[in-house]
This record gives sequence, C-alpha cells and structure tokens, in this order.
Amino acid sequence: MTTVKPLILAAAFSFAASAAQAQVELQWWHAMTGANNDVIVKLAEDFNASQKDYKVVPSYKGSYADTLNAGIAAYRAGNAPHIMQVFEVGTATMMAAKGAIMPVQTMMKDAGESFDPKTYLPAITGYYSTVKGEMLSFPFNSSSMVMWVNRDALRKAGLNPDQPPKTWPEVFAAAKTLKAAGFATCGVSTAWTTWANIEQLGAWHNVPLATRANGMDGFDTVLQINAPLYVKHLETLVTLQKDKTFDYSGRTNTGEGRFTSGECPLFLTSSAFYGNVKANAKFDYSNAPMPYYPDVPGAPQNSIIGGASLWVMGGKPAAEYKGVAKFFTFLSDTDRQAKLHTESGYLPITKAAYEKVKASGFYDKNPLLETALKELTNKEPTENSRGLRFGGMVQMRDVWSEEIEAALAGKKSAKEALDAAVARGNEMLRKFEQTATR
Repeated sequence: MTTVKPLILAAAFSFAASAAQAQVELQWWHAMTGANNDVIVKLAEDFNASQKDYKVVPSYKGSYADTLNAGIAAYRAGNAPHIMQVFEVGTATMMAAKGAIMPVQTMMKDAGESFDPKTYLPAITGYYSTVKGEMLSFPFNSSSMVMWVNRDALRKAGLNPDQPPKTWPEVFAAAKTLKAAGFATCGVSTAWTTWANIEQLGAWHNVPLATRANGMDGFDTVLQINAPLYVKHLETLVTLQKDKTFDYSGRTNTGEGRFTSGECPLFLTSSAFYGNVKANAKFDYSNAPMPYYPDVPGAPQNSIIGGASLWVMGGKPAAEYKGVAKFFTFLSDTDRQAKLHTESGYLPITKAAYEKVKASGFYDKNPLLETALKELTNKEPTENSRGLRFGGMVQMRDVWSEEIEAALAGKKSAKEALDAAVARGNEMLRKFEQTATR
C-alpha cells in the first residue's frame, strides 16, 4: 500500500505535465505601453480563458521601430515570434522581407477559419492588401488624424465652438483671431508633421504622393510631394510661422502636450490622442475632421489610417498557425470589437462593429470617437487615398521633416525644400527597391 500513493501521484503529475505540454504557446510581440499594454494583456487573457489548446503570450519589445527591428532580427536567428505588431509605415519593409511573413489571408484559409476582407473597413483593408486584394496582415489598433479643438479658447476669441473651422483658410483665419485673443505662441499646430502636412494632406485632397498608387502597386514608385498643393500648403505655414499663428511642434507626437496645456487651441494629431486629452485637458474640448482646401476638386476625399497591424511570421508549423488563426477570429468578433472601441478609443476594424456601436446611440453622447471613422469612410478610397507603401518610410519621414524644418526656418523656399525632399526620397526608394527585388 505504501507504494501505491506515490505511483498514483507520479501518474497524476505526469498527466498534468503532458496536458500542459499539449497547450501550444503563441508569442505576440508588441509596442504598447500603459493603458494600451493593459488592453493587449486583457485580450490575451480572455482568449486563453476561452479555450484550452493555445496560450497567447504577449511581450513588450519597445517602440514600434524597436519591435520591427527585433522581429526581423529574431526571424534571421530562427526564433521569430508568431505575431508581431508593426506600425503602418513598416508595411513595405515587412512585404520585402522574403519568406519572413505568412500572409494573414492565406493562413486563415489554410487553417479553415472564416475570413472575408470585405467585412473590414475599406480604408483599412486597402492599406494592408496586395494589388490583387490579398490581405497581408491583420488590422489591430487603427487610428486617423483629426483636429482637436479647445472650445473655451474659441469662446474667448469670440468664435463659435459649435462651428469649428472646416477649411484650411478658415483654420488660418481662426488661428489669427486666437492669437490676437491671447494665444501668443501658437494659434494652430500639428504633431507628426509629415503625416499631417504631406501624407494625410494628399489623401484628404485625392492628390498623389507618388506614382504607382503611392507605392501600393509596386516598389518602383516616384515621389510627387512637390506638386502645387504641397508647395502652397507649406508656403502658407512658412508665412504663418513668422508670427506664430502657426507654430511647429516637432516630427512626432512629443508636442501634443501643447494642446492639453491650453497653449495651442487648434491641434492636428491622431484620434488616438483621445485618452490623453480626456485625462489631462482642463478645458472644454472637442475634435473635428481635418481641414481641406475648398478650391481642390472633390475635397475632402478620405483619410488614411495610422496605428498598427498584426503580422504573422513565417516558418511556423501548421498546428501553430491554426492557433494564430483562431486568435484572429476571436479578435474579429463583433461584440468584442465594439467593446474594445468604446472602452479604449481604438477604431473598430469591422463594418459590423461600427454599425453596432452606431445603432446603440453611443456616438450621440461620444461624438469625438466617430470623427476619425467618418473621415475614413467619407468616400471610397482611390489610388491616391487608400494608403502609402514606401520602403524605408521611417527614415524617409526624417528626410521630409528636415526639409520642412529648413523651409520653416527660412533656409529654403517651400518649393526648394519639397524638391529636395523628392530628390532625397527617390534616392532612398531606389536603394530599397534594389534590395527588395534581389
């Protein structure tokens, strides 16, 4: 009898160990911090609790750029994660990494999971799809650019907070009025200077940034950001910078605090700024669609997305891809997407989730969370507005920013700066093209 219990216990431990071993771990590398990290962890926990075969393990890997670099290095070393979060401007880099990715549409089909690109918002589907319409990555945290409005500041300046400026001429006029009313250092500004004043500007006006559908149809694309619309816009900013009616706030989003502090009453940045504004603004605020130039035919068109998507890394066993596919099906659930949107401020990625939230009356009380969605769905995307796909986009944004800064500092004319941005950018594109097509 004394040997029976140990044998039973050993068998029990052996069974538990084999059961635990049978659960397939799926590594998910991401770049989310703070409350956004909490969202990632909760999604993984909820999926893990919903079934017993797979366990998603999220891991923070630093900034978007850090995560991208870490993922590519890990793939080359043979230990890539199953899922990697990559920001939208890293799309071309991921596409060019031969064998490094498993197209999400192919994976879903092979795994037997239902997947229809048409269920996702068109502006999102287009950004992450090939010319033939195959979705390469899974949409996750999508956003777009909006104009944040300090309603108290507008009241102080004698402007109607219920009718914020709609066009760029109206924005510039309001900024002058605000400056005269005491906002001496900044009437209007933007974060993410190239995203606001080149990328979104082009899409919102249905004006190309480059040939080949802004690079979406091939790496042999040629930049066109020195076209009249871009030059006119930068010339105006240069003029207004002189007396700080417009004041430059940097290349990324580090200047967003100028809005929440009350310094800049009109500020263009991501719709994902919502949580920060809600937590820190001590004034009455709202947001509005990006302004447009009324003399550009057809404007406004539709905005393009920001944020990131989930890429599936190549070289994994089919059994593991089956788990990733089930996780993506879990993420696409209409109720889950609707809840994620209303609680976190992320945009719902599916049409059904958007329609569900809209039908609930949520936007009647929370109109700020619908502004970006209205922009993205304003019109069906065109070749000029479904996105952009340039190799080395992170580095190219720095080049474009350098030239914008040179113009704002009076070192170059707007035309000279944008001509230089095109020349330098094209050189970078050709180098990437050579690497990508080897």
